[in-house]
Amino acid sequence: MKDITLSAAVRQNLLTLQSTADLMSGVQNKLATGLKVNSALDNPNSFFTASGLNSRASDLSNLLDDMGQSLQTIKAADKGIQTITDLVESAKAKANQALQTQSQYERKTFAGQYNDLLEQIEDVAKDSSYKGKNLLGGVGNNLTTIFNEDATSKQTIESVDYTDTSLSTGLNLTDLAEGQGSTSTLQLQGGKVTLALADGGGAALNSSSTLADATLVTSTTTTLSFVQDVTTPVSLGAVTGASSVQDLVDGLNALSGVRAEFDNGSGELTIYSNEDFYIGNDAVGTSLVGSLVDATAFGTTTALLTESGSYAVGDTLTLTDGNDFELGSFEIEADSTVDDLENFISDFNGVSASFSSTSGRITITSETDLTLTSDNADFNATGFTQDTDGIVLEALSDSGFATDSDINRVVDRLNTALSNLRSQASEFGTNLSVVEIRQDYTKTMINTLQEGAGLLTLADTNEEGANLLALQTRQQLASTSLSFASQADQTVLSLF
Repeated sequence: MKDITLSAAVRQNLLTLQSTADLMSGVQNKLATGLKVNSALDNPNSFFTASGLNSRASDLSNLLDDMGQSLQTIKAADKGIQTITDLVESAKAKANQALQTQSQYERKTFAGQYNDLLEQIEDVAKDSSYKGKNLLGGVGNNLTTIFNEDATSKQTIESVDYTDTSLSTGLNLTDLAEGQGSTSTLQLQGGKVTLALADGGGAALNSSSTLADATLVTSTTTTLSFVQDVTTPVSLGAVTGASSVQDLVDGLNALSGVRAEFDNGSGELTIYSNEDFYIGNDAVGTSLVGSLVDATAFGTTTALLTESGSYAVGDTLTLTDGNDFELGSFEIEADSTVDDLENFISDFNGVSASFSSTSGRITITSETDLTLTSDNADFNATGFTQDTDGIVLEALSDSGFATDSDINRVVDRLNTALSNLRSQASEFGTNLSVVEIRQDYTKTMINTLQEGAGLLTLADTNEEGANLLALQTRQQLASTSLSFASQADQTVLSLF
């Protein structure tokens, strides 16, 4: 206040206290903030230099976060490739398993499992994304990682497309045909007749009961003809009158679909046929010396197979597939029935059989090529035409593993796919290493920038603490000095 007058000593001490308080305030601010330069007013050069360093460190820090996300994207793709590689190796194992068997059905099964593995490969590729970026997803998934604040240093990783295994630019692995089976039928029909070749029996042979000695005789001719049909006779062969019974049996057995048996003891000749069959003299269709074999369709599953010219006791039926792989065999016995044959065919994987009592046919369905043959030359003879090939089913389409050459081609493609996968995994590994190295470098650079900014702006807390202690001492001394100055002014009062 202007009306109050202080002595010079008091005023000097007051100024000292004020100056000390200002200095203490500055020191306390440095200790509180840890900075010796808090604003441009403190040190413009250091402040703006440090600000630039901190800004760059902040930009790099943001890029560091992006690098971390890029690393995770690459790791996701790398893990996907590892899994896909395992699946491709499993597919190769399936191909090798198929190569070790000749069974078309097993190969067809392996082809289906192979296709399932390819589907899993595509699913893994689709699932290998990270935050919407999938390096295994093809177009639009390239990954660019920026390493510096002005984007002049960056890395771009090209994506591959494994979401469709058939792409030639990817794995080049196509689904295999699993094959489509077909159906065929086996006609079961037959009949038999027994002729008594004995004296007085009206037969066309003499009275001898010995097969080797008996000779053919007739009342009007010396020839017996084998006739398929009376209405439209077709001569199948003939035996002259000078021949023996054995010649007759041999002649009958030489006909497709006809089987003859002679019993020396009873003198009976039994003839089995797949078709209607007559034995008569050479006046074909007019005079029957023998009798009719009435061949009809088998109507029940209990019908004996030996009631046909196609089956005899001891015959062996064999099922094989298109690779000549034997599925199994069935030996005809005296009591073998239609049901036994049906069950035999149905016993094998991929094969089924059903019998129709109306048509007398066994319908055979197979998922692969199939052949049913017999060591009986008359097997499946129809219309007296020999058919030693048996029943042949040609599948509508074969599986992709049907032949060894098919499998070897697939194995070659799998080997190429594995090589490409390993090469791609190596490339991703290199890219991963680059990003990790740049990430570590960026961390170090950020630390260097922040450290440089700190050298310009950070306070030395030890020094500032010592300064504060000195200022506190100075403040105490100034207060004491002010007190002394005030006391000197008060001594005049003692005069009063």
